[in-house]
Amino acid sequence: MAIEGLVHLNFNWLLCKISFINMTEAPPAKAKLKKEVYNFGCWTLTASESHILESEGHDRECYEKELTLPQLPEMVFADNILRLEHNDGFGLEFNALDALKCVDAEHDLLQVAASQVWKNARSDCEYIKQALKPFDWTFTTDYKGSLFSKDSNLAISVIPTSERINLEKLKQREKILFYQDILLFEDELADNGASKLSVKIRVMPSGVFILLRFFLRVDNVLVRINDTRLYHEAGTDFLLREYSSRDNEVCDIKVPPFVLNDPNEVCHYLTKRTEFFEKLHLPISSNQSQPEPKVESTNTEAVLR
Repeated sequence: MAIEGLVHLNFNWLLCKISFINMTEAPPAKAKLKKEVYNFGCWTLTASESHILESEGHDRECYEKELTLPQLPEMVFADNILRLEHNDGFGLEFNALDALKCVDAEHDLLQVAASQVWKNARSDCEYIKQALKPFDWTFTTDYKGSLFSKDSNLAISVIPTSERINLEKLKQREKILFYQDILLFEDELADNGASKLSVKIRVMPSGVFILLRFFLRVDNVLVRINDTRLYHEAGTDFLLREYSSRDNEVCDIKVPPFVLNDPNEVCHYLTKRTEFFEKLHLPISSNQSQPEPKVESTNTEAVLR
């Protein structure tokens, strides 16, 4: 009995020690923000990447207060940002928050069976503070980037244009000076498809090319791609921006099923519904730097599609 009592006592002591360690153990540290910075003439290009926005807590609450959506995508990368800032304090950036502000928060634009499946899958989430309201549960966004300026007198002006980005020029052999592929948000639509927004940047001696792509696939229902392309040629005082929206019902897309999962391939089979072209004129300041020189190179790289 004495031995059994001693074993029991030691076991209880061990449990108490483990509990004490668990209570005093520091919470796991958050993943550090990773930044890649590249200077290109008058521009500073910054690509920031970090962890997924947590499902609850202070950061989540602050984020949700900025939006009217009753629900966020499963994976939101709140700190993932691509930013292009001119020496004079103006520029443009791409982030998940501004992209989600462009999602319809009041209307369910795709009334299909998958919509109810999605809602049922989300209805018991702890962080939903209110009943699910009708909204675009596919998170379709026509976001085209966010313009900013530290001086109201030096704002980028946007006007329609007939000029086009020369994609053939982008296919020419050039050295890649800087490249990033940043995911802004993603959702699997309760295993009924995929909704994803990402932005890529490629810097060559001749200029900067950006592709912001929203890709949506609702299984057996719809495929949609919203693309925003921007190009700044070195030595010029403007950027060209092109936006297009393409979609089709799956039954009208005559391709093998695996193609539906690849936005680079399926985009060739989708019907263009909307497109427009803009020129982003850069403001001129009294101390503006000289334009970037044009440089030729002979290394081979693929164009962003």
